[in-house]
Amino acid sequence: MEDRLRLAILDMNAGRPNQGMRCIRDIAAMYSSAFDIDEFDVRSKNELPDLSYDVYISSGGPGNPLEGDGVWDKAWYNLVGDLWEYNLANQFGKKYMFFICHSFQMACNFFELGTLAPRKSTSFGIMPVHLTKYGENDPIFGSLPDPMYAVDSRDFQLIQPDLDVFRMHGAKILALEKIRSHVEYERAIMAVRFSDEFIGTQFHPEADPIGMKIHFEKPEIRETVIKNFGQAKYDTMMDHIDDPDKIELTHNTILPLFIENAMDTIFEQNAVLV
Repeated sequence: MEDRLRLAILDMNAGRPNQGMRCIRDIAAMYSSAFDIDEFDVRSKNELPDLSYDVYISSGGPGNPLEGDGVWDKAWYNLVGDLWEYNLANQFGKKYMFFICHSFQMACNFFELGTLAPRKSTSFGIMPVHLTKYGENDPIFGSLPDPMYAVDSRDFQLIQPDLDVFRMHGAKILALEKIRSHVEYERAIMAVRFSDEFIGTQFHPEADPIGMKIHFEKPEIRETVIKNFGQAKYDTMMDHIDDPDKIELTHNTILPLFIENAMDTIFEQNAVLV
């Protein structure tokens, strides 16, 4: 292919080893015939891509999404703002960006979409995620059942959406966390389409069954999960890992469709401009 596209993976894990980056790399590699792929260690090395890429995927990561060192976080926010402004100023050749978990929280903070607050307790496991009417009609999420299932691992959450700000940006809430009728806590926002080009999830759409199983079958990880969440939670999670209609379906749908939709739109626009 003559006109190769460029894809940037932003590693937000602060140097910590994790399965998420492997999964993102594996999904991106499926499209290596169309994309040149580069990776940037944002939090450990202050590496950020420029605006020359077509597609950006910003990973999850540890810690408080409202805190940074004043260097990498400022540079990350600047990149998001610059890409957003670029898209507003250009009818064609727009830039596509996907935000995962920690990056999603930071993006929601950047766009001031609602209240980003600590959870009462860590949300952890394979959880049902419910689609909104916008999610059901979304070009990506509309391909998934309601509820869909996703890997959830977070200490913070986006609640109390500012609907005026959502309307101002043209943003849409695509999914909400599981219905918990036994508690009075507000349901967290689990996915947002910020624009046609920007989308993000509070959960980990990149997670695959193989990596999850290897990780949670490690004795030290298994013991930690059972100690913190109980044997029943661990057993349910392991059952869900083996179900092809749960995280495997999510893994095979969300990021691949994001990349494919971006790629198709870019090539269509390029063909029109020739």
